[in-house]
Amino acid sequence: MVPVVFVHGIRLSSAAWTEQLNPSARAVDLPGHGTRRGERFTLAGAVDAVVDGIEEPALVVGHSLGGYVAIAAAARHPDRVAGLVVADSTYLPGRTLEAPFRIAHRLLMRLPDRGEGLSRRQFRSALPPKLAEAVIGGGIATEVISDVAMAFADFDVLAELATYPGPTWLINGSRDHFRRHERRFLDACADGRLIIVPKAGHYLPMARGEEFSRLVLDAARGLPSVKSGAPGGAAR
Repeated sequence: MVPVVFVHGIRLSSAAWTEQLNPSARAVDLPGHGTRRGERFTLAGAVDAVVDGIEEPALVVGHSLGGYVAIAAAARHPDRVAGLVVADSTYLPGRTLEAPFRIAHRLLMRLPDRGEGLSRRQFRSALPPKLAEAVIGGGIATEVISDVAMAFADFDVLAELATYPGPTWLINGSRDHFRRHERRFLDACADGRLIIVPKAGHYLPMARGEEFSRLVLDAARGLPSVKSGAPGGAAR
C-alpha cells in the first residue's frame, strides 16, 4: 500500500492527525504552524513542505487549508502524488473568502490573549478530549490567518486541480460550510469522486477520526504501490 502524507488545516499543526498516524503515514507542519510557527506562510513554501514530506509517491490527504495546499502540490508535482484526498476544501477561495478571514483575524488579535482562550474552547467543544488537547498542545497559530488569506486571494484552485491527472477523492461533511462549490471541484477532477459523510461538519477528519481513517484507507488500498523514483498517479 502506498504511504500517506497528511496536511493540516489553518492555525493547526501535524498534531491534528494524531489518530490517523501509523508506520506508513506521516504528517507535515506548514510554514507558520506547529514546529514552524513564526515563519511566514506562502503557498510556495507550503507546497515545498508537503513535497519535502514525501519520500516516495504517496496519497496526500489535506483538510481545509491543507486541502488547498495538497491540490497545489499535486498539480505542481504530480509525479510525487499517487492520489489526492481533499477534505472540507471545496469552497472557491478569492476575495469573498479573504474578507471574513481578515476580519476574524483582526478581531481575535485584539483580544488580550490573541484569541487563544476562544480557540481552545472551540476545539474542546468540537473534538474528542484527547485529540483536542493534542491539537492545543501543537499550538494554535491565529497570527497566520492574514498571510494565508493573502496567499489564496488569487489562487485558481479549479485550474490547478484540473492539471492533476491522478485519482482524487473529495470528502465533505454534510453540514460543512465549505461544501458550496463541491460539484465544480468534482467536474474539474480528471479522475474524481465525491463522498459526503452524513451529519458531519467542517472538522470531520478529527471529530470523526475513525470513520475518516477508513475512507483514507480505502483510497490508499485502491492505489497501486509505486517504487521510489517511479512516476505516481494515474494517467488521464
